[in-house]
Amino acid sequence: MYGLVNRALQEFICTHHGDASWQSIKNMAGVDVELFVCMESYPDEITYRLVGAACELLNIEPAALLRNFGRHWVLFTGQEGYGSLFDGAGSSLQEVLINLDHLHLRVGLMYPALKPPSFRCTDVRDDGLTLHYFSERPGLASMVIGLIEGLGERFGKALAIRQTEDRASGADHDIFDIRIA
Repeated sequence: MYGLVNRALQEFICTHHGDASWQSIKNMAGVDVELFVCMESYPDEITYRLVGAACELLNIEPAALLRNFGRHWVLFTGQEGYGSLFDGAGSSLQEVLINLDHLHLRVGLMYPALKPPSFRCTDVRDDGLTLHYFSERPGLASMVIGLIEGLGERFGKALAIRQTEDRASGADHDIFDIRIA
């Protein structure tokens, strides 16, 4: 994953649990990187180790940490200058979700080693849609829920999200039913 993800994780941990917690998490994870460079690619294993150490040290379930981090990611990337990408992806929550793959194509121009997930929307309607999530990286469905919630906040929409298919339970991809209130 790119350093941008790890920097966002660092900011999330430091904001909610303090700098000392972040240092302890890095030590526990065996990560000696002082500063993650946004545009540099790092092995996925580093991010997974940091998340695992954070869950252990902070006594939080991985699903809860990833969901909260997903929400934070939307705000963090907006502040880091990527908010215009969201703006360019659509003027409504449904449009942005429909255009996530196009958004990742644009991001890929800046990050050539990017291995983004893929998203497909079905059953699009005024009060919601069904989102299909495909990724080579396991265990991140909870982060996707947080990302969707963060986008809902960005658009001022209350959401109900229900995961209807789960890779962890044997499905070939994750599926989410999203209701917009």
